[in-house]
This record gives sequence, structure tokens and C-alpha cells, in this order.
Amino acid sequence: MPATKKNPTLTDEQYNVCFLKGTEPPGSGKWLHNKAKGMYICVNCGQELFVSDTKFDSKTGWPSFWDPAEKTNITTEDDMALGMRRTEVLCSRCGAHLGHVFPDGPQPTGLRYCINSLALDFKPQG
Repeated sequence: MPATKKNPTLTDEQYNVCFLKGTEPPGSGKWLHNKAKGMYICVNCGQELFVSDTKFDSKTGWPSFWDPAEKTNITTEDDMALGMRRTEVLCSRCGAHLGHVFPDGPQPTGLRYCINSLALDFKPQG
């Protein structure tokens, strides 16, 4: 069952993104320019979400990935907020809002997972 209570380690800003479906300002994210090798994990529950090898610079102001670490580690839902149709990306373990996915990414998937840094933590390789 998705988490609905604030994990005691989350900041107010992280809670706003993960459970109130907020977003961080473009260009402000901690992981936007991270080039280290490793795994991006859910800030709320620690589930592995994205491998650094799938990260790319989409020039949108948010960390972007072309594929999740495991397809079963994320879920998607239609998002009609803001008067437009988007596909929301959530952590499949705890239900935390991560960001959105768009069909304008690079190959091999053609997808762009546009993810809030506030929804992520990072485990360096090794």
C-alpha cells in the first residue's frame, strides 16, 4: 500500500513533491548536474529507480532518464492537472510522486523520465 504519512527523514520540500505532487523549480535540483556513476533511489523508501547510465541532459532543468532501473519499480498514472494530459511517474513501492514521462527522449526508448531531484537520493557505484 502506498505511503501517505510523512517519512520522518523527509524535508518539507521533499514531502511536498513526493506526496502533494509538487515540483522543484527548474535548474534547482541537487542531482541535475550529477555525473557520478551509481543508482538513483526513492528518497522516501529507498527503492532503486534509475541507473546513472540512463541519465541524459534534456536541457529542461530536471534530471532526465531514458529508462527506469526496473520497469516494475515505477508505476504511471494519467495526470490531467494544469489543464493538460501528462503521464505521472510514481515509486511502485511507496507511491511517491517522482515526476512525469514524455515521449520525446533519446533512443533506445524514446522516453524522457523528467524527475524531481527532491524525490531522489543517490547511491554512488562501489
